[in-house]
Amino acid sequence: MGFRTADLLDSHPEIEACAAGLMHFGGLRHFSGRAVTVRCAEDNSLLRELVRTAGAGRVIVVDGGGSRRCALIGDMLAAAAHAHGWTGLVVAGCVRDSVALAAVPIGVMAEGVQPRRSDKHGQGVRDLPIEILGARVQPGDFVYADEDGVVFSREPLTT
Repeated sequence: MGFRTADLLDSHPEIEACAAGLMHFGGLRHFSGRAVTVRCAEDNSLLRELVRTAGAGRVIVVDGGGSRRCALIGDMLAAAAHAHGWTGLVVAGCVRDSVALAAVPIGVMAEGVQPRRSDKHGQGVRDLPIEILGARVQPGDFVYADEDGVVFSREPLTT
């Protein structure tokens, strides 16, 4: 991929950037795609359904409220997302199965690791504007992620 988030920010200072705190857990450390937004607090029911739909190269951006009490994504959901054509997941919250996640060829960024699984009560909403780590994201925004972080733009970017 021909971008670096630092260069994108230098060239387009108006774009949104997540604050520091996201770490890489998936097998890809450099990914991009259109955003599909999800808000779910300690319940990954909606994510379980979403990763099994056609991803078409998009990125799931999750407002998990930054919860450290449970994981919203693990190796099985990441593998399902990869199998269905999703490019990556960006999670304001935690993941689990971190060693196995590293073997899945998909981008996964999150704030931390927590072995406890989430609730399954059918909670969550998707396709709405959200804010994660200080960055505003709308459905359909362009997501760019690499070793330096994650940025969001309304328009496709070049450096």
